[in-house]
Amino acid sequence: MLLAPESRPGRPPRPEHDEFYRPPVDFADHPPGAVLRARTVELALFGLVRQRFPAWQLLYRTCDLHGLPEVAVTTVALPAGADPAARRPLLSFQCAIDGVGSNCFPSYALRHRARALGAVPQLELPVIAEALARGWAVSIPDHGGMGGHFGVAREPGYRALDAVRAALGFAPLALDSTTPIGLWGYSGGGLATAWAAETAADHAPELRIVGAVAGSPVGDPGAAFLRLDGSWLAGFSTVCVAALRRAYPNLNRLLHRHARPEFQLRLAEASARTTLSLIPRFAGERLDAHLDTPFPDLLREPEMRHVLDDIRPGRHAPAMPLLIIQGVHDELIAVADIDRHVARYRAAGAHVRYLRDRLSLHLPLLYLGTPVTMNWLADRFDGRDLPPGRTETVWSLAAGRREALGHLRFLALIGRVLRGRPITAAAPPLRSRPHP
Repeated sequence: MLLAPESRPGRPPRPEHDEFYRPPVDFADHPPGAVLRARTVELALFGLVRQRFPAWQLLYRTCDLHGLPEVAVTTVALPAGADPAARRPLLSFQCAIDGVGSNCFPSYALRHRARALGAVPQLELPVIAEALARGWAVSIPDHGGMGGHFGVAREPGYRALDAVRAALGFAPLALDSTTPIGLWGYSGGGLATAWAAETAADHAPELRIVGAVAGSPVGDPGAAFLRLDGSWLAGFSTVCVAALRRAYPNLNRLLHRHARPEFQLRLAEASARTTLSLIPRFAGERLDAHLDTPFPDLLREPEMRHVLDDIRPGRHAPAMPLLIIQGVHDELIAVADIDRHVARYRAAGAHVRYLRDRLSLHLPLLYLGTPVTMNWLADRFDGRDLPPGRTETVWSLAAGRREALGHLRFLALIGRVLRGRPITAAAPPLRSRPHP
């Protein structure tokens, strides 16, 4: 492993201009998850408010959709003042990257003085801090890879799992092969978590993954893509096309045959924008306006059908238990898509607890669902009995005494994040007892 020098003062360079991201010439000779380079970094809320807990970045070896070697970066962190001798679990938190540009990568967007306004990972820092406050180590992978492959099948799982391997082998985290591991992500991060859960048994069977939480995990990216086309959220469809054509050459050739020249400029613009800046820029846009054939005809092309089928998760049952949460009236992700996703998992034999929230819209559910998510993961880390694998529709995931107390703690923690106060472990370390 190469130890890179600390970054120079000033704004961090974008990944494409940062030597840290450049793979060593022999990277393909290393096993998946091998740490190739490491450095300390300083994280900040919206790039402005420095966060006071130790963090590092690891360049590690992983693979792409076709199993070809590549590198990726994960950001790993510990609570401030963490006892190096304490036994702790590891949480792999998959951010909702939902973009192609490198300013959306968590490894860039979460850094102090990063220019990443509108990158969703910046909104997720309080959730990451909540995991640290539980005394957990956290890995935050760039699960879209260096090419920003948003929405591509299986790749996010490979990168997240290899990032876990890298974290386990990184001495400052004081983890080992017996460390219990949890997976968690919301929205685009929930989709990445679903891929990690599905691919774990084949790609990383040695990892002790005790549970996975997928919040609003898209369910059927193709269906979401079609539903959002022409809506006020059409920017998500545009950036998804921009990403998918990078990983699926046949789709790219299909677009070149049927898309008008200005469409290439639109995709390039979408690739350069942060996620939230896409929404007003591409609101109401229809792909039909950029094609020489009706959109329904394009969907019947074999190249398009192959991609839409490939990017739909749920074919394989994850070996670990799952918690899935979803808003019934979510304006971005249709609850019917998640219902079908859960049904596919259960038909394949997975244990899924599925909670549907009647009141929350998409973004609020990330925060309102944090206490129930954290409590479920904490129970898995502590080896408690699994709740029944059933579907429940509730008025709000924030209801209930345990969740209400969790929200009070979470609000206090958000205050610490906003003020840049140290994020220390408020919970006792993991007990050294066997896990199921």
